[in-house]
Amino acid sequence: MSQDPCDGPSRGLWSVDGHLDDILATVSPLEPIELQLPDAQGCVLVEDVTVPVALPPFDNSSMDGYAVRVADVAGATEEYPAVLTVIGDVAAGAGGLPVVGPGQAARIMTGAPLPPGAEAVVPVEWTDGGTGGGAASGMRAASAAPEGAGGEVRVHRAAEARAHVRARGSDVQAGDLALEAGTVLGPPQIGLLAAIGRGTVRVRPRPRVVVISTGSELVQPGEELGEGQIYDSNSFALAAAARDAGAIAYRVGAVTDDAETLRATIEDQLIRADLLVTTGGVSVGAYDVVKEALTTEGQFEGQVDFRKLAMQPGKPQGFGTIGPEHTPLLALPGNPVSSYVSFELFVRPAIRALMGLDDLHRPRVTAALEADKALTSPSGRRQFLRGTYDAESGTVAPVGGAGSHLIAALAHADALLVVPEEVTEVSPGSTLEVVLLG
Repeated sequence: MSQDPCDGPSRGLWSVDGHLDDILATVSPLEPIELQLPDAQGCVLVEDVTVPVALPPFDNSSMDGYAVRVADVAGATEEYPAVLTVIGDVAAGAGGLPVVGPGQAARIMTGAPLPPGAEAVVPVEWTDGGTGGGAASGMRAASAAPEGAGGEVRVHRAAEARAHVRARGSDVQAGDLALEAGTVLGPPQIGLLAAIGRGTVRVRPRPRVVVISTGSELVQPGEELGEGQIYDSNSFALAAAARDAGAIAYRVGAVTDDAETLRATIEDQLIRADLLVTTGGVSVGAYDVVKEALTTEGQFEGQVDFRKLAMQPGKPQGFGTIGPEHTPLLALPGNPVSSYVSFELFVRPAIRALMGLDDLHRPRVTAALEADKALTSPSGRRQFLRGTYDAESGTVAPVGGAGSHLIAALAHADALLVVPEEVTEVSPGSTLEVVLLG
């Protein structure tokens, strides 16, 4: 961990950047493992994946219709259709394909391999469907079609060579690079891996993040509130934020303001945690239980350092590693806005670093302040205000006040306005850096 906490604008305070650098210098990407495809969603590839077989692996039809020779349908019209002998069906997955000779056609289904001798596919709508009537609107199942796969079909339009044929390798060729190392595996990537026959893949696993809220005043949603009690919102918000960042999140119900209870809870959770996040109990009050529990000598291997940062909200913070595996722990303030802002600035980058990603941070843009009056900010503190960003106009408007308890405004914000440490007033129209949350 860094040995110089006083790199902030005020003596004795850590800067936001210094605290984040200290966290990222300590957090290392998780070791790669081999996972089955369904379990690899959201994980990061650690190796390039090449294509072992071409996609599609054979010429196949892109339409339901008839596989034909081009010469046999040349000049065909509705008035003078080409009349062909139907020699069989070709369904997707079919083997033992019929050979299409002069004057012949084979009924073919979408995705079915193009049979030998055939040069094109005419859609069933270009034919009478083998019924002897007008243009067909579709192709009946073989079991329900009295004409079956025999008889004759009248083709009303000509077709060029390779019409409605998907060529072998038209998607990817054998030996092509399918996915690069560093790719996050979403649904399309999982689908591609399955399509090229990969049942497993080597990835960095999604980090397991345990969120623990503290406070004897906290009650779980759905329960009755007693005097002096409030609902535990932080653990729900932070667990959701961890999942949004790519982690597997475990939420632990609120722990009372008792150091021994908290220590026992942390001990129990270490076994399933790649990262521990606590909220509340990090300031200077008489019941700041996180600070008490984690600064007692000999309780855990490792060390957690409690700091004051030159920021608003979120001045009190804690960071260190604990337990035999030196599991990173971030201790966040308990006020809801402070807690969430701290997560976005410090925990989210840590999660993405554990995943092995290069892009750790939310997107940032500059925008003009849209407000009725100037915003004020404390000297020497980097302030983060909730706001709504309008990409079309390039403006950002504050939402709610600056209070760190005002969670309702947070629910309507999609950005954080960043006021630098040296700025104490921001006039309407001034340009600000904006962190995009959505």
